[in-house]
Amino acid sequence: MSLTKSERRQRIKFRIRKIVSGTATQPRLSVFRSNKEIYAQIIDDENGVTLVAASSREKEVTKGTNIETANAVGKLIAEKALKAGITNISFDRGGYLYHGRVKSLAEGEREAGLKF
Repeated sequence: MSLTKSERRQRIKFRIRKIVSGTATQPRLSVFRSNKEIYAQIIDDENGVTLVAASSREKEVTKGTNIETANAVGKLIAEKALKAGITNISFDRGGYLYHGRVKSLAEGEREAGLKF
């Protein structure tokens, strides 16, 4: 039995979510990647609250290649998180490979000062 791309990603996502969860002290940074855009949000799973969110659709994000845009989103969400007093996070790649846009987003966050 062969899985579709989205079914495979869902399986990987559930496997990751069994391990990674966000608390008030170390929230989870969740990544969603569509064909055109990339979204990231920092979530406190204990209270079920999104603390900070950023996406490539925001005006502050400069448009360039997909990887440059993802890096800019990473820096933007890190700035917002640091303003909100969040320094440590758990990174949830959302079932995507840690490669390309997801990796660029993570590197942008690290450059801006988030630890994970």
